[in-house]
Amino acid sequence: MRVLDLTSVVMGPLATQVLGDLGADVIAIESGRGDTNRAMGPGPVRQLSDVSLNLLRNKRNLALDLKAPEGLEALLRVAATCDVVVTNLRPAPLERLGISYGALQAVRPDIIFCRAQGFPSDSSEAEEPAYDDIIQAASGVPDVMRRAGGDPSMVPILLADKVSGLTLTYAILAALFHRERTGEGQQVEVPMTDAVRAFVLVEHGAGAISSQDRAARTTGYQRILTPHRRPQATADGWIAVFPYLEGHWETLLFEGGREDLLGDPRLTREGRYRNTSFVYSTLGELIAKRTTEAWLAICRAAGIPATPMADLDDLIDALPVGLHPEAGPYRLIPSPVRFGATPASVRRHAPSIGEHNREVLAEVGYSEAEIDALERSQVLRTRGAAESVGRGGRS
Repeated sequence: MRVLDLTSVVMGPLATQVLGDLGADVIAIESGRGDTNRAMGPGPVRQLSDVSLNLLRNKRNLALDLKAPEGLEALLRVAATCDVVVTNLRPAPLERLGISYGALQAVRPDIIFCRAQGFPSDSSEAEEPAYDDIIQAASGVPDVMRRAGGDPSMVPILLADKVSGLTLTYAILAALFHRERTGEGQQVEVPMTDAVRAFVLVEHGAGAISSQDRAARTTGYQRILTPHRRPQATADGWIAVFPYLEGHWETLLFEGGREDLLGDPRLTREGRYRNTSFVYSTLGELIAKRTTEAWLAICRAAGIPATPMADLDDLIDALPVGLHPEAGPYRLIPSPVRFGATPASVRRHAPSIGEHNREVLAEVGYSEAEIDALERSQVLRTRGAAESVGRGGRS
């Protein structure tokens, strides 16, 4: 499968990175300035931040000025060879550029055109710019944080971007499957707000999903809406222990010297749901009495779910090392799916801006003279030399 990638920042590039890992030939279109993710935090060379080293892998890069008629013509000639076109441009910019489902169908009748943007295209917010913070707020994430006992705040992860990116991936795969069965392409839309709201409401719709009375209903999954839900401090570190069964609690109470709480109704299955603050505070008190290794041994023997808290630096140290031709050694984030017959792989390192201009255009029939003319007119942006900026990077 060949995918034409007209996405930027994190959401769309994550989706196309996954497709590339699964074997797709991904052709990413960038302007001469490059995508925002190339400057997200530090990086070894000017064009490649540490974020982009993994996010842009398994892609070829074509740097075009899409505002020029010749740039649009080149885009459509490449699109004619592609199975999927994916973009996160808003409706108005797409219209101004002349990139529509109809225009793409004209060059490839069975094409799949997948659009992702912040808000539904038929809503009053369709043209509103949308970044992770905006979508988290519009999807109720800060309200969940407020209900958990704090101020309204964002989850300190690009949650909306990544949830939407994975939603975009499965939407594309579903459309490809439909085409394999029927030969029919289609237009697919993934509004980020819809994706993240659906994600949030799986559990936090809770007692409100079946209730028609707003004043009487209980919104939010109460067991986890407590500030006490966190890893527990041991005598020498941190661990997450999750006693799910009453037998688990009996073991912990005995090992923690709190036999007086055996049989306490607040620690029964029903009682734990209604008394979450007591449950987590009691658990914290118990876990503080022994070391991490001691609790891990106890929990493993009793079948209690438990794990030490991972440190980000330890996670990164455990990653395999790749060697980028310009950026040097870097940590590869492996595909999280393990296929028995068709393993995902990293076949291409993150490209520089315009690295594959000539290669891609030659594949769709451009002559050397035509490519030279596009370069001279700056419709086709030539590859910029990777310039070292040190570990301080760009922000």
